Amino acid sequence: MKPANSLLSLRGQFIYACATVLLVLTSFPFFWMMSTSFKPLTEIFVHPPSFLPQKATLANFIRLFEQTRFLIYFKNSIFVSTSAVFFTMTLATAGAYSLTRYRFYGREKMASLILFTYMFAPIMIIIPFYVLIRKIGLANTHFALILAYTAFCLPFSLWLLRSFFQSIPLDLEEAALTDGAGRFQAVIFVVLPLALPGIIATSIFAFILAWNDYIFVRILITSDELKTLSVGIADLYNATVIDWGMIMAGGMLITVPVLIFFVFVQRYLIAGWGAGAVKG
Repeated sequence: MKPANSLLSLRGQFIYACATVLLVLTSFPFFWMMSTSFKPLTEIFVHPPSFLPQKATLANFIRLFEQTRFLIYFKNSIFVSTSAVFFTMTLATAGAYSLTRYRFYGREKMASLILFTYMFAPIMIIIPFYVLIRKIGLANTHFALILAYTAFCLPFSLWLLRSFFQSIPLDLEEAALTDGAGRFQAVIFVVLPLALPGIIATSIFAFILAWNDYIFVRILITSDELKTLSVGIADLYNATVIDWGMIMAGGMLITVPVLIFFVFVQRYLIAGWGAGAVKG
């Protein structure tokens, strides 16, 4: 037994070592971004570079708020992302429920077809989508972005929620119906509370996709006051002299809220993935 235990111990140590190396490689860019955002301009290009700012300053953040429309971009990103999540989850929840609770011809084929549509990259559909948006008069509007994100996030969200609803025993819903509850009441008070971890996990997925999107905003939005953070911060690179301190400050303000939000909801995310894996 000792050789086997020793082998397992070495295997565990190797896995932890690989995980540590991966953690360092993935977290270092975030660390460097945060460090640079607090450095004065004279320290950013010093050779050899320092890992921590010698004289920490908030000047980069002050210039970001004074010289750019960062707060407007931030407000636009919040509005568009949350709206897209709301519409996506409303449609995906209703669709996933119908695919798991009602029997009709072609149900499984429809579910497979929905997942198939997710395989199309945004770059493949952005041009026809833009032509359609122009024809119906929604070009250069936030509503066009919300429609784009909803259409892009809906297939995978629906497929994911379908797995979550399949993991909920049908007997619980039937018991509620037997006790006199209506279909709507059974869904609201029995099914949705049990599916809440999965709904939250799927919502996080949809929110991150909408929050990080670049291509749809670049194509569909032309007015500067309607841009979101991804494009607004990227446009800072077009300046004659690139202000790396200000760019890093903007990158940190984009990333940190999402990380904080993820920390608070990670237990729902883990519970949601676990629930979705119970039954495929």
